[in-house]
Amino acid sequence: MRVVSLLASGTEIVCALGFRDALAGRSHECDDPPEVLDLPRVSRPGFAVSGSSASVDLAVKDRLRKALSIYEVDEDLLRDLAPDVLVTQTQCKVCAVSPDDLARSIQDLSEAGTELVALEPHRLEDIWDDIRKVARALEAEGAGESLVESLQGRLDRIRAWAEGRPSRPSVVTVEWSDPLMTAGNWMPQIIEIAGGRSLLGETGKHSPWISWEDVVFADPEVLLISPCGFDVKRTLEEVNLLSQHDRWATLKAVQANRVYVADGNAYFHRPGPRIVESAELLAEILHGEPGEGRYEGSGWIRLEVGGA
Repeated sequence: MRVVSLLASGTEIVCALGFRDALAGRSHECDDPPEVLDLPRVSRPGFAVSGSSASVDLAVKDRLRKALSIYEVDEDLLRDLAPDVLVTQTQCKVCAVSPDDLARSIQDLSEAGTELVALEPHRLEDIWDDIRKVARALEAEGAGESLVESLQGRLDRIRAWAEGRPSRPSVVTVEWSDPLMTAGNWMPQIIEIAGGRSLLGETGKHSPWISWEDVVFADPEVLLISPCGFDVKRTLEEVNLLSQHDRWATLKAVQANRVYVADGNAYFHRPGPRIVESAELLAEILHGEPGEGRYEGSGWIRLEVGGA
């Protein structure tokens, strides 16, 4: 069996199911496990991703306005790879390669017998269903169910541990800095499991654009800055977009020195097996465990803003 995965979480699901050797190609975003980096890369962004949050946002909106694909797919290479299974997604056309970017290839691939597996998670329950969906396509339903049960068990242990903590701080997550976006979809569930209370975002709904006034009104006890696709280093380059706002210093999170920058490329925004590690990381931020410092320094840092 030959598999091509066009999104990072799909690649991680395929590997977690034990089918790493079946992968024949990957997207430009697939980087875990590290050995997949040696696979042929069949996609690339159709815009400069190295710019500021604002410039990336403008570039994406410009391509959408012109009815251009957000991502460019090497269709000749994809056909040459001749996958039996092609994993893509329909959850967000901006975040990863979607069927819209494959319009010219889908018919050829279908006629060649390729099974298209389109993932569309909006909440944790959908992530489990997507794992099962990939497992069915790989004829590994037992492995799929075992993986789901393992991941659910780990989350249950984090939840049980967090329920014993003395407080449940309120949390606002920044999923994009300019323009400002907070986190919806599965993220409120992750915050709740990790022992917090999610503000602004809504489970199962797309991440909404918000204003700075919304943040000020919510006044979270914890501010988590984790832009989609940005690691800690890149996020730190744009922290001033938030800290320059009026009333930044009045936020409870700032006054209590509880503003955190987390790796939004590796965690939170990949709806696959590592969503459990995202919950562990957040529990570590909120309550000091259960990661026992495993993620601090690499997965997240505290932004020194003064206060307590």
